[in-house]
Amino acid sequence: MDATSPDDGERASTPTFPYRSELLADLSRLILLWDSPAVQGQILAKTGETLDQPAHQALRHLLAWGSMRPTALSEVLGTGASHVSKIVGRLESAGLVKRSTDPSDRRATLITLTGPGEQAARGVYDLGDRMITEVLEGWSAADVRRYSDLTQRFVNDAVSAADRMLERGLRAPE
Repeated sequence: MDATSPDDGERASTPTFPYRSELLADLSRLILLWDSPAVQGQILAKTGETLDQPAHQALRHLLAWGSMRPTALSEVLGTGASHVSKIVGRLESAGLVKRSTDPSDRRATLITLTGPGEQAARGVYDLGDRMITEVLEGWSAADVRRYSDLTQRFVNDAVSAADRMLERGLRAPE
């Protein structure tokens, strides 16, 4: 399987998205590629990582957001509670997370990184840094800076637009 193939074992050409915006089509390709459990799992395995892709995702979110209830973790991972329970169980067995009572609601549980879990989570971010370094290998420092500046602007505008869209929905086409 290559990086643009579906997970059915057959080679596929680069997907075609029928957006009018070339930018949106390219972003869709990138998101599908980098968010693909199959692609990420293969990269992790060939890198010698012992934790699977869902565990990496959980560690990444726990480091970014701090302790989370299992329901919140399942939302950010886009999976069900039973799958999160299995992921957390594996991480807990490895000594990377611990469960504790949520002080704001004694009936609820929080998932928290342990010291080794924080170290492992930072390792996940290091892998991401290695990935982007490899992607940008042939780029000049000026191109990387310009792309980074434009990406930061785009992300800030996208976050602001999402806030507006969540309040009112999409505008009618003009």
